[in-house]
Amino acid sequence: MDGFAEISGDPSCDFQYYFNQQGQLRHRVSEEAFVFRYIKGDVKGNQQQLLALEQYVTKHIYTLLEEECHLNKIYIPVDASDRHLSAFFFMSPGALDQNGLVILIQDQGTIRAGQWSRRMIVQEDVEKGSQIPYIHKVLEDSCGIIVMNPNDNSVELQHNFVENEDVANQQRFLMSKSGSSTPEEHVRYVWDFFVSKCAATHIAVVTHGYGGLAFVDLLSHRSQEVQNKVYAVAFIDSFHNLWHQVLDKDSQEWLKKHCRKWVLSSKPLDRPISFLKVDCPQVSAGTESHDAAPWMCLRSIFRFFAKTMKAHTTIPFTRAAIITRSKSRNRLTQSRTVSERPAAC
Repeated sequence: MDGFAEISGDPSCDFQYYFNQQGQLRHRVSEEAFVFRYIKGDVKGNQQQLLALEQYVTKHIYTLLEEECHLNKIYIPVDASDRHLSAFFFMSPGALDQNGLVILIQDQGTIRAGQWSRRMIVQEDVEKGSQIPYIHKVLEDSCGIIVMNPNDNSVELQHNFVENEDVANQQRFLMSKSGSSTPEEHVRYVWDFFVSKCAATHIAVVTHGYGGLAFVDLLSHRSQEVQNKVYAVAFIDSFHNLWHQVLDKDSQEWLKKHCRKWVLSSKPLDRPISFLKVDCPQVSAGTESHDAAPWMCLRSIFRFFAKTMKAHTTIPFTRAAIITRSKSRNRLTQSRTVSERPAAC
């Protein structure tokens, strides 16, 4: 693009913290936990601190996705000519050829692929705040995984132009990324060009916050495809709302049968939560913290997937009733008149 350039500079280069072997963010000298040092009246300085933290955490998680989890970075759109202006997501090698596939869709905001909550990563550790424990579980089960990156929507560009012979100006603006200008567009693009063409017959989805809204948006636009391929969806404190996201009757029934929502609650994990009107079964997330919910629900979600998979693959059949001997003559007589009855296995 003539006259345009991507904004360069990385505030995280001089970041005074690092992740130790336990995945905790610690000061490079004092080993103290991260502390945001607010400077009164210094708006730019405060913003720079936050930007440095954001970029450092993002780069660290991306590195773990590629080097520890061995995921591939996939750029979109598929015909992109300039990767600097392209969005991307992560996928395990051969994921589209495997029978089982799990898709992770995160919340909205400045968090990027591999993160459920930056706050949990910073205040607790990578284990509790990132998607890596989910990725490890999926890979251990020999399934493929797709880690969406729905918040990678734009790039900041700088336009250099000459106003006159003596004055040169710069203009900065955001340019939307093709195929990923919004979380909803990102999810639909990855579905259309990758998931819809995969060999997997058993696909499960985990969503958090706005990720649930983005999935329901996908369901509303690709109703039959989603219902045919996806056997289970875990909504973690989801922001979807069927009052505003209109679904046809078949999709509404599908939600009830194949989805479960973990809602914030002081009740123990998995305790049923009842409301007057719900779109799918709801249980407690075992916490009242939106940021902590994905970590708290991990084992519960995979138990739900296993149970739903079993129900999804079990085929009912009919067998004859077994007539046994009885000490009672009356029972013997009755047993001989028993007709064959259907039974589900």
